[in-house]
Amino acid sequence: MRMACLLFITLAALSAPALAVDIDGHIGADEWKGAQHIADFRQTQPLTGKPGSLHTEAWILATPKGLAVAFRCDQPADVPRTRQRVQRDFEDQVDRVNLMVDFNGDGRTGYDFVVSSTGGINDAVLTNENQFNKDWDGNWLHAVSEDAEGWTVEILIPWYIAPMHTALDGKRTIGVYLDRVTGSTGERDSWPVASFTLPRFLSAFSRVEVPQYSQSLLAVTPYVSGLYDNVRGRSHFQEGADLLWKPNGQFQLTAALNPDFGQVESDDLVVNFSATETYVSDKRPFFTENQGIFDFSLLDDYSQLVYTRRVGGSSDDGRGAADINAAVKLNGSFGTTSYGVLAADEDGEAGRFFGAARVTHDFGDQSLGMLLTRVDRPWLDREATVLGVDHHWRPTPQLTIATNVVGSDILQSGTHTRDTGGTFIADLEMGDGWRQQWLGMHFGDQLQVNDFGYLERNNFNYGHWEVRKRNTALSADSAYSSHEWRFRIDGLDNDHGLRLRRQLRISRNSDLRNGANEIVQLNVNSAGWDDLLTRGNGALFLPPSVDLAYERISPRHGDWAFKLDAEVLSGGLGGNRQLGYNVKFIPTYFVSDAFSVYAGPYYEHTPDWLVWQHDNLIGRYDEHTLQLDAGFDWSIGNRQELRVKLQAIGLDARLRGAYRVGGNGRAVASNEPVDDFSVRNLGLQIRYRYELAPLSYLYVVYGRGGYAMDDQARDTGDVFGRSLALRDDEQLLVKLSYRFDI
Repeated sequence: MRMACLLFITLAALSAPALAVDIDGHIGADEWKGAQHIADFRQTQPLTGKPGSLHTEAWILATPKGLAVAFRCDQPADVPRTRQRVQRDFEDQVDRVNLMVDFNGDGRTGYDFVVSSTGGINDAVLTNENQFNKDWDGNWLHAVSEDAEGWTVEILIPWYIAPMHTALDGKRTIGVYLDRVTGSTGERDSWPVASFTLPRFLSAFSRVEVPQYSQSLLAVTPYVSGLYDNVRGRSHFQEGADLLWKPNGQFQLTAALNPDFGQVESDDLVVNFSATETYVSDKRPFFTENQGIFDFSLLDDYSQLVYTRRVGGSSDDGRGAADINAAVKLNGSFGTTSYGVLAADEDGEAGRFFGAARVTHDFGDQSLGMLLTRVDRPWLDREATVLGVDHHWRPTPQLTIATNVVGSDILQSGTHTRDTGGTFIADLEMGDGWRQQWLGMHFGDQLQVNDFGYLERNNFNYGHWEVRKRNTALSADSAYSSHEWRFRIDGLDNDHGLRLRRQLRISRNSDLRNGANEIVQLNVNSAGWDDLLTRGNGALFLPPSVDLAYERISPRHGDWAFKLDAEVLSGGLGGNRQLGYNVKFIPTYFVSDAFSVYAGPYYEHTPDWLVWQHDNLIGRYDEHTLQLDAGFDWSIGNRQELRVKLQAIGLDARLRGAYRVGGNGRAVASNEPVDDFSVRNLGLQIRYRYELAPLSYLYVVYGRGGYAMDDQARDTGDVFGRSLALRDDEQLLVKLSYRFDI
């Protein structure tokens, strides 16, 4: 009997498929038996479709523990290898591979997993065909090994990483994209031949059928943090927890109890005197975990109906950032319909309530979605409701059409205000590198989405027609590997028929054979009206202007890398009679592969700068700005990093004259008192991070900063020097979080 049992067990083991893949960076023939083998990697940067210059192979295997993918990247001795150590969410031009997965295979949401040849990782959420958001961090496995002939990467993505539609007949069809980038040349070789520079990328992934697997996950991440304010001499301690529950692929619950939304990532300094708000990304874990379902872009820059930085932002009573009691988020699907619900409640009498509900349905070559948001602001006696409907359609292999319609209903002090807006965009691939795009937008002057969303401005009608031509047939001795030319004409009016702008844009985006990227852009603007400058106190007529910008990013060669931005532009009341300029140059020196130092200046001169004072009074200034960006990045082993980031700004504005906006919209000189002024701004952060376990960290962060505006002009260098002494805030933050997977 024992022999029979032993024989049965042995035969079962021999006949069972190999399900376990050891993620150790070494491809074993037995563990990858039965995997789909891919060897046809072709150039997509430059986008030639030719076989890659270096041989690359990959294997795809679905296992009960997750989707396993292996890469083998040949790299002979005559092709330099980038051995630079990179931190999580790196953007450095290094040897790396990308695995992108659309778990539903419907072209709506994808996930990008990047591994460098030195083991660094980056992950991002992909929506709207080609829009990446790397604020999200997932928990997945990877390993790298290297030898004389090349390097190898193994990746395992757990099935619980993302919500998925219900599988049919025990099978699931997913979309997969693989690529390999050679850091020294910038060449990207991929399977399939698809590019995020094209309007249709996510939906062009190869379809791969895999068995239906499902994993459950319960993750609890408690935290404790302590902050000492050295300026005010007080301390603050806080504790709380994040909860993530995924009983299956069709449902997910994310909750935050007494969440700590303290900032361990420093935002870039911005001196903004314009009438529009500066967009800032959000890296808080609760708001990045599977947030893609709530993506509702208005197809205008960063515009969104759900801008999560609103939650816990500046309180309506003006007493600093709001505290959040709790937040909860549900994601799930039934059939080919996906849904999401988000709610967050702030503390105190001025505390706001934020709610959002999202649903999308896939019809094959079309998808339809709806998003409803609601914000209650009791301090302002304001309730804001916004409804949006979006539609994506791929009527032919060459044509892609996206549309959306949005409406807002604002109830404030018993009075309703309602308005609507919408966007239409069509992209046509014409072959031989040619492409056309048509875009039209309308946003009413009473449309208000910024209680929860982000829209730079309302009250406009916009349209453009753009033609692109991609050229990859460059001579072998050219320093460039490809050019993409863009020609655009556009028109912008406000919703009352006032002409704001007519513009001709000519630009060229080029890849160089040494891995660098170069962008040149010329904007020629007609005369028009600025209806935002005086904040509703009259539109100002401005003469024609031009803007010529140049950008070059060079990856590491030897011990150096650099980024250069330069711009020459006109504007203001003088139009093209005077030119301003700005230059930013940031070199990076690599002391070693793990330690790099950067420091570089930004200098700006705007001889005809218009700044609003009050009602319809504006000041015309000769402005100079000096800024320093400096710091270092040190990867201390595989789990530790130390980062220093310093930004200091000194701005000097000398008055050229005061003006009122006349009844005809022309500037009229005024003798009213308007002062020179100067601005100082400082931001310094020293951040140490130790990774205790996946998504479990110890942070020690020192931050110092300040802002000052003086009613007098000084030498720009003097203003900049005095910015280094600012000390409005000086804080030490210690935060410990640990994720328990149950």
